[in-house]
Amino acid sequence: QGQLVESGGGLVQPGGSLILSCAASGFTFSSYAVGWFRRAPGKEREFVAGISGSNIIKYYEDSVKGRFTISIDNAKNTVYLQMNSLNPEDTAVYYCAALEGAVASLRVTQAPDYWGKGTQVTVSS
Repeated sequence: QGQLVESGGGLVQPGGSLILSCAASGFTFSSYAVGWFRRAPGKEREFVAGISGSNIIKYYEDSVKGRFTISIDNAKNTVYLQMNSLNPEDTAVYYCAALEGAVASLRVTQAPDYWGKGTQVTVSS
């Protein structure tokens, strides 16, 4: 049975950077869309960024475009989210998810094939 494990969250000052990692076990990303969602306190969960297992398709929500970069290392079966110019509005629990299908489908699904348990990102001075 597959699973996703996130790492790399923490406390960072406004304007700072963090890199989140999502490592898969029990399956390979090659035929999956993999992405990051986040849930801020008192808000709905929202899609942040996604990438195809082929590394051909990338998608970013407008709120993070130009600041966040998603990448994949198929040799390590790991997806990364480089987050720059962080601001307090980015504070949330970040979840990794994988869906066998397209990034566009992952973006709108309520039930991906795999969810990680989440990692907390706090942006505060």
